[in-house]
Amino acid sequence: MTKTSLALCALVVLAGCAQTAPKPLYQWAGYQEAVYQYLKTNGGEPGAQIAALEAQVDKNKAAGELNPPGLRAHLALLYAKSGDDVAAHRHLEAERAQFPEAAAYVDFLLRTAKQGAGTGAAGSAPAPAPSASPSKT
Repeated sequence: MTKTSLALCALVVLAGCAQTAPKPLYQWAGYQEAVYQYLKTNGGEPGAQIAALEAQVDKNKAAGELNPPGLRAHLALLYAKSGDDVAAHRHLEAERAQFPEAAAYVDFLLRTAKQGAGTGAAGSAPAPAPSASPSKT
């Protein structure tokens, strides 16, 4: 009977020591897949990605979770590609507000957008790899 009590006490102590995994700092759901699809399709179909990422931003806000770094900048890229410079600017400003360490890069993107107004320069600056690798056949 003493061994059983001792084993039960040990089990209770061990169960009390068990910790749950810490909550992640950012909610990445959907964002990594959106970037992958963007790169996989060479930037095609920005409308579907915009809808999915905007839904994720709304979901994160409702749940009190933070958007990951780059999500709003990626949305800005998508909006710039679709011709909505106002929404692109809004998302770049939101990225800068959440991540002040990105301010210099956001400023560069906004300057580039002003210099190339109407040429899509803001859309090509955040992700040069997809637009810099057209097929050369």
